[in-house]
Amino acid sequence: MDPASQEPGLKLGRLRLLLALDALLVEGSVNRAAERLGMSTPAMSRLLGQIREAYDDPIFIRSSRRLIPTPFAESMRQRLRALAAEAEALSRPQDKAPVGTTADPSSWSGSPVIDAAPLTARPSILLEGEPPPEAFARKLASLGKAEDTRKRLAKHIATIGAGIGHSRPLTAGEAEDAFSIILQGEADPVQIGALLSVMNFRGETAAELAGLVRAARSHLGASDCEMSRIDLDWPAYISPKSRRMPWFLQAALLLAQAGHRILIHGLDGGDGTRGKLVSAAGAIGIPTCASLASATEAIDAQGIAYLPVAAMSSQLHRLHMLYGLFETRSPVNSLMPLLNPLDAPAIVMGVVRPAYRELHCDAGALLGCNNLAVMGASRDAAEATPFRSSTLLRLVGGHAESLFLPASPEPMSYPLTGMTSLEYWQGVWNGTVRDERATDIIAATASIALLTLTGADADRLEECRTVARKLWERRRKDVSQSTHSCRDEAAL
Repeated sequence: MDPASQEPGLKLGRLRLLLALDALLVEGSVNRAAERLGMSTPAMSRLLGQIREAYDDPIFIRSSRRLIPTPFAESMRQRLRALAAEAEALSRPQDKAPVGTTADPSSWSGSPVIDAAPLTARPSILLEGEPPPEAFARKLASLGKAEDTRKRLAKHIATIGAGIGHSRPLTAGEAEDAFSIILQGEADPVQIGALLSVMNFRGETAAELAGLVRAARSHLGASDCEMSRIDLDWPAYISPKSRRMPWFLQAALLLAQAGHRILIHGLDGGDGTRGKLVSAAGAIGIPTCASLASATEAIDAQGIAYLPVAAMSSQLHRLHMLYGLFETRSPVNSLMPLLNPLDAPAIVMGVVRPAYRELHCDAGALLGCNNLAVMGASRDAAEATPFRSSTLLRLVGGHAESLFLPASPEPMSYPLTGMTSLEYWQGVWNGTVRDERATDIIAATASIALLTLTGADADRLEECRTVARKLWERRRKDVSQSTHSCRDEAAL
């Protein structure tokens, strides 16, 4: 058949895909999108498969509650909504002007109510007195121009929380504005809870997460202070209930002793000054700092520092501690691994929720991260799990890729004997305790951090593992020499 004769059919098919994608973005569910367009769920699933193939993009990431759009899909939302709204308007019966009436287009001209595309709206019969979507759009537009920051924040809350048909995700700029108002202390407490809860329930998008991170970085004012060059940012936000030993701290110290400059920032409960990370860092000589400025000084002197979030910002710390009131995570937990307060060129992080690993990688790309590694972890800290297979998500030179990590045999672990867990953990570093399982975790973590630092190709991971093992063995010699030197000085 002549390809030219197929062209109109192809165009109609593409239009169908665009309208289907709009319905999926509106509803966040294959079932509800199918109902919206009056088709079966299997048919909508087939259309979604065709959309993914046409754009060579996953389009959605499935979470426990809804489909989360990829950054590419989000970038098309407004244009698709405008296309669908126009199609719906054209499909409705058109009113004809009375005979003898001349339409004067200039008499109806004026400035638009909003510059953005029409808000999402489900087909429905309006009840008597119920405001139409256009009225809701005008209300949001007027709120957006308000000088009162609380009204402006109310607009952002309404944008994401007004219910199906009236809501959409925030753009990166809107999310940045909303979180800036909160960080400046100008938000009502109810507004803070509403924004964080609604955003968490619906699921953050990569654009929203990038906007939150930009607001937090601006709030810290890190660019205003004199910063030293940092090689690697290592976020570590762990639960105070966690009983696992923080082996990743020893991996970070290995790299610092090899000449890499590393900032660890995080929280492990409480005020951030008496938790597990502070105790563990002090036990092996990692300085805990009380400000960004003192952290840069410590890194200049020792190559590494631990900075509790309370030392960076009391406002961020208080927002992080809202977990005790919500008993659930909030977008604040999601943004902290991407905070990168000293603007390191490489970030290595651990993310607990599987769906959020791709989200953090996508948000990192929007933030301009060149080298980033996202590990699957049982807590929000970058620590490898070499005894089970996993996938490492990476940004290498700003380009996304994934690396499959096969499982390795797990050495036998031994129970603690006459030691506290901190003494045992410190003993592994000092060489007084031999634990091959812990050593494998430390070396695997250090090798992934090395790969991220250098921005090397995936096939160089084995080389990084060899280097990490050598650094570990050299550390033992350094510790042994230091111990003998102390004994000789004591004898003198």
